[in-house]
Amino acid sequence: MKYHSFGNIRYKVSSLGFGAMNLPGVPFEQAKEALNYALDHGINYIDTAAGYRNSEEIIGNSISHRRDEFFLATKTNKRDYQSAKEEIERSLIRMKTDYIDLLQIHYVNYPHEIKQVMDEGGAYEAVMEMKREGKVRHVGITGHRPELLAKWISGGKFEQVLFHLNLAQPFALDELIPMADKLNMGRTAMKPLSGGFIQPIDKAIRYPYSQNIHTLISGMTSVDEVKENIAAMERDVDADEKAELEQLAREMGAHNCRRCNYCSCPLEIKIPDVMISSEATRALGLLPKGQSFFENHLEKMQACADYEPCKEKPLCEEKCPYHLPMQSVIQRSAMEYAQS
Repeated sequence: MKYHSFGNIRYKVSSLGFGAMNLPGVPFEQAKEALNYALDHGINYIDTAAGYRNSEEIIGNSISHRRDEFFLATKTNKRDYQSAKEEIERSLIRMKTDYIDLLQIHYVNYPHEIKQVMDEGGAYEAVMEMKREGKVRHVGITGHRPELLAKWISGGKFEQVLFHLNLAQPFALDELIPMADKLNMGRTAMKPLSGGFIQPIDKAIRYPYSQNIHTLISGMTSVDEVKENIAAMERDVDADEKAELEQLAREMGAHNCRRCNYCSCPLEIKIPDVMISSEATRALGLLPKGQSFFENHLEKMQACADYEPCKEKPLCEEKCPYHLPMQSVIQRSAMEYAQS
């Protein structure tokens, strides 16, 4: 396992971090075994959030007795002072710890949200108060719009930033990672499999691993998954492999969807999943996650063509900050899957 100095944060983090979001979906003993196996094999960055069901409790009940062996990152998606403070206090109790190494203000995607967070009486004020009290050691931010994150971190108020980085979403490379590097911030990448649309795991992991980040958090739920993720990082990425991966990322990122979720569909079509899988399928074929997704959503996607309010001007496209042709991609994807 390789380790990197985490920007200005005085800690050497493992190149692979343990994403605990999916642990509530498996039996407790399986989750406990996976977490302890990860610590035993050099993973020292554990990522969760107050909003990930009972993920924090699982961590507290599984590895709190090994607290000095890992860097603990959690998140609050509250925007005001009081709610954020109460949630962070609950997180401390749930994880059975006296302090949180990194508290991230979570899922900030809109300009009005960053204003709420940073204004007087906002969540940032609560985090900084708890930092002064020693309950929080460092503050970070997460979001799905890399160009806005680059702007928001430029003021020097955050010590770390968490962002998507995978073969289908390489967009953080443009502005966000260079800005975070310039500020010597902790750089954490997430979603290497883009929610399961990218495989094989080896290829998926090695792309972000080859980029200018400190740690990559991968959602793992079993010892076997931990082993598989660790194995993907056992050797360095050489120049030829990096060039090949970056070419693949250019192809798979052609959809240009950041998964910011500004779009919302009255038919409940999961538009970002369709957009991202449209190019992933072309490059890698229809993977198990894609097969299941299309099976479950095909009827809704087919209804898109006949939905009257969107005939003249698609509602989703009006909301998209990137002006993407979502309606045509949805209809084409539905037709291609139905004919496959």
